[in-house]
Amino acid sequence: MNAAHKIFLTATALTASLCASSCVQGELDGVRDVVVRTNTTEWRDQIIYQLLTDRFANGDASTDYRLEPGALARYQGGDWQGIVDQLDYLEELGVTALWISPIVLNVDYDAGFDAYHGYWAVDLERLNPHFGDLASLRGFVNAAHERGMLVILDIVTNHMGQIFYYDINGNGQPDETVAGSGGGSPVTRISEYDPDYDPRGIQGWTSLGESGPATIRFFDMPEIFRVRPNPAVLADPSMYNRRGRVTHWDCPGGDAACQSLVREMTLLGDFPGGLKDLDTTRQEVRDVMVDSYVRWVLMTDIDGFRIDTLKHVEYEFWDDFAPRVRERLAAAGKENFFMFGEAFDGDDALIGSYTRPGRLDSVFYFSQKFQVFGDVFQRGGPTDRIRSLYEQRGVNYGTEPQPGGVGVAPRDLLVNFMDNHDVPRFLYDRPDEQGPAAMRAALAYLLTEDGIPCIYYGTEQEYAGGNDPMNREPLWWSGYRTDGETFQWIARLTRIRRGYRALTHGDFELVYTTEATGDAGDAGVVAFERETSEGDYALVVINAQGGHASSMTDAARRNALDASEGTVLVDLLEPETTFTVGAGGAIDVSVGPYQARILVPQDQRTE
Repeated sequence: MNAAHKIFLTATALTASLCASSCVQGELDGVRDVVVRTNTTEWRDQIIYQLLTDRFANGDASTDYRLEPGALARYQGGDWQGIVDQLDYLEELGVTALWISPIVLNVDYDAGFDAYHGYWAVDLERLNPHFGDLASLRGFVNAAHERGMLVILDIVTNHMGQIFYYDINGNGQPDETVAGSGGGSPVTRISEYDPDYDPRGIQGWTSLGESGPATIRFFDMPEIFRVRPNPAVLADPSMYNRRGRVTHWDCPGGDAACQSLVREMTLLGDFPGGLKDLDTTRQEVRDVMVDSYVRWVLMTDIDGFRIDTLKHVEYEFWDDFAPRVRERLAAAGKENFFMFGEAFDGDDALIGSYTRPGRLDSVFYFSQKFQVFGDVFQRGGPTDRIRSLYEQRGVNYGTEPQPGGVGVAPRDLLVNFMDNHDVPRFLYDRPDEQGPAAMRAALAYLLTEDGIPCIYYGTEQEYAGGNDPMNREPLWWSGYRTDGETFQWIARLTRIRRGYRALTHGDFELVYTTEATGDAGDAGVVAFERETSEGDYALVVINAQGGHASSMTDAARRNALDASEGTVLVDLLEPETTFTVGAGGAIDVSVGPYQARILVPQDQRTE
């Protein structure tokens, strides 16, 4: 039996399994045996754990189709039952909200790669059978809720998978051609799967020249779910922008015309890899996205959306999508539904623009990932970079809660992270022996600053993978050990964060940052207060460099504490150590290399 025949047979078996368990999801329309509830009143209390379903745990052998163990661009076997089986592990780690991969049916396989990640949607009303059926998805959500954990679903509104090709030469089959002889004649490569961006739309072309807009032809390959998309309106070619793939992401020279074209490509171009860009200006597309994803909430009782590729969709879409989702879910009994999104960019103003009134509750704080966790904690840059970024928040992010949203201003509810599935892991860029210590210092900042911390699965096991897919390792490689130093460090920090209201609800105020690096006595120091209006208080001091102990030596840079003179502060990480606030709110705290101190008033200590 040849390899191609084996792939066909296993894919056919997968189709049969799908139809046996969850094939016709339309049959479930109107089924409401799930009680939809508001499962939290306060998202600031949450600690998010991002996991890729296919990589977290394998708990259901019946979903193990077409696995290629160890080939990280292929399915590895994780599923929703596996998450249920490891809830003890997650509970011991101390996380409270589980962000899972997209759940909908995907184009299963393309050009040697699998859709294990979930971002190649083909049918928004059917489930991906590699992860389980509706019963197992509901079982997972219920089991999480029983433990007091929330569930966040990853969704995509910008594009579908590679569901059609551009029939540029009109021969009715997808081709990849090369024309030209080189030398004095240019060589042109044309891929009908994924052609380069054309602002006019992809044009038909033969050796005689252009022939008008290329015909769109949907694939018919049911053995890998590469078929016409669903809902049916998405099988209309006019629902797509049809301009080909993005070829330029930035303009190093700052040329205005180049910047305009890049923005146009970002909004209208196919995502590289053949992911077909939806025309989200069309109301039919907007309606499909609202209807499809609200439907999954009503059928499963999930608690929030993480939304992919924000910057590839025009603002008007979010002005329409977010309020309608909130309204529909509130009418069904689910309020405080959290929506945050991903704008993969270091431009803080751009990221913040998606939190303007009427849009999302929060965003993934990419500018902090690059400027704080990257520049400061990974590469030893001055901690003044933390201050300069923080001072932009009141300008770049929404300062009032979204109408009908979660009740907290986006500025105070940013989703903080130091790595995720789209960037190399922290330890990949710190392979030296001090890397784990630097990462633990970064985790101390992540789990004590304002906003919502998000931990990428495997960080607790000191995974160190590089770019996708090497940063998407199966967690079972670790044996789910809970005795490692970083696992125990995270568990301790999450317990402290949950135990002290100052660290979840307190205002954030920087006390000390420095321009110094290297041998300077205050190199690496960052200190901040967290304080609520009810008097809950914490002072956090971290040394973000590993060369020597540092302290707040420059009095001119040190802000006076809000804590009153004589207040005794105890270090929750080293309880035998105390500091007393001096006259005028003065204090000097020494911290060792990559050390953190979490100080609270002695009379507020609870552990």
